[in-house]
Amino acid sequence: MEITKIREVTPENVMEETLFCVKDITNPGFTCKRIWFEKRYKEGLRIKILKDDSGKMIGFIEYVPIEYAWRPVDADTFMFIHCMYVYSKKNRHKGYGSLLINEAEKDAQELGFAGVCTMTSKGAWIANKSLFEKNGFMEVDGKGRFELLSKKWDTTAPDPKLFDWTTQQKKYRGWHLLYADQCPWHEKSVEALLNVATDNGIELKLEKISTAEEAKRAPSGYGVFSLLHNGKLLEDHYISATRFRNILKKELLS
Repeated sequence: MEITKIREVTPENVMEETLFCVKDITNPGFTCKRIWFEKRYKEGLRIKILKDDSGKMIGFIEYVPIEYAWRPVDADTFMFIHCMYVYSKKNRHKGYGSLLINEAEKDAQELGFAGVCTMTSKGAWIANKSLFEKNGFMEVDGKGRFELLSKKWDTTAPDPKLFDWTTQQKKYRGWHLLYADQCPWHEKSVEALLNVATDNGIELKLEKISTAEEAKRAPSGYGVFSLLHNGKLLEDHYISATRFRNILKKELLS
């Protein structure tokens, strides 16, 4: 393994360290995520970036006390991992992901939490569960394409569980897009989808999720992005304009 160092992003150094997923500080998505991050930092949210000895970014992890998690999860005294990613394929299977997970575990133990948990999936924009299982996590709940994994050192603590996000979907009649700044790429996707909707004479109603509680009660497993039409969830992660055009064709023909 190369010589590595872990840098914690703070409101004071975020312009220098950036946010890993988006490094261009002039990008509108960076600004949205930065503002969101600075508010969440006070709630205990942490972003840590793994770098090699030359300063090149290898991967990152974002985690938060589960009370303030922006996912449909329910538990007490757990740390929750929002995102964890090792960028380059050549850097995978070298133990870097485990180093990042260990950061969340270490902070959770220092704060007296019962354990750490996360959501995983084989689908897009979220980590696969295999790495977490290698680090001692166990699946404790699941719904649709998502699994909830937990690692706890307080065996008396109840396991975390998932909220049933499908119960929220029926109330969304017409076209709806719910999103949050937890992901810096949402801003670009929302603008693209709005333009496509306008071009096709579709009224796409936007709702920006502004609190963790709203995200927990969102109509999708990902929590921070939901595209719905007449009570049906069509996408649970950000998409391109081309993907939305294809969705429109299918929905309008059905």
